[in-house]
Amino acid sequence: MKKLGNIKHIICVASGKGGVGKSTTACNLALALQQLGNKVGLLDADIYGPSLPMMMGVVPGTRPQIKDQKFMLPIVAHGIECNSMGFLVDERTAMVWRAPMIISAFNQMLTDTAWSDLDYLVVDMPPGTGDIQLSLAQSVRISGAVIVTTPQDVALLDARKGIEMFKKVDVPILGVVENMSIHVCVKCGHEEAIFGKGGGDRLSQDYGVAVIGRLPLDITIRERTDSGNPVVASAPSHPATAAYLQLGSNVVAQITQAAMDAAARPTISISDD
Repeated sequence: MKKLGNIKHIICVASGKGGVGKSTTACNLALALQQLGNKVGLLDADIYGPSLPMMMGVVPGTRPQIKDQKFMLPIVAHGIECNSMGFLVDERTAMVWRAPMIISAFNQMLTDTAWSDLDYLVVDMPPGTGDIQLSLAQSVRISGAVIVTTPQDVALLDARKGIEMFKKVDVPILGVVENMSIHVCVKCGHEEAIFGKGGGDRLSQDYGVAVIGRLPLDITIRERTDSGNPVVASAPSHPATAAYLQLGSNVVAQITQAAMDAAARPTISISDD
């Protein structure tokens, strides 16, 4: 296992299933970490369904420049260094690849992108617990994983699988993000838990991990993301932006605490004396 020398921390944003807002969370988390004063990169690891180019507002057809006939220069969007399979193929192209080809493509994007000196590289994982997750965990040192779920029971079932998978490969769980937690009516202010409530807390209790974010079900998040202007970058005063910034602060705090815990662990040395 190696560590990319110019990247201080690699963070996985993962989910057990699709449709829980993982990619939206990854993009806004990257932007939140940037607004907290960090140099940030964003890697779209979903080879089959890359969404980063659209969500970050990259003009269709934009391709990375090649350096030294090998390294891809990341595309910069909203101040974030980005790379994605969506930059390398036409948006209508279906990636009909078997697992070895997928793993090879992912590893190349991870290690052959000419990232700058980054404080954080946020990796938007594909849904599930498959080849990409295992390849990443086994190839580079990961600072931790953020598990995104909704309060819905079926999403929680799959989120548990994601947590179990990362535990098996010794990747620290930074915490659970409960996405689409509460919907607030824009006309009357009534709050409604459309997808249920308490799901993140149940995961927290069962696995001893923190709930590090509760994000609203808000049409502005969807509209801004679909237009390539994520809410953190385009609506600084919006309540959702405050929630993402709090998530970013919590992620930094969890990584800092994990590093302190690791430094405090005793080491045992054996000698002939």
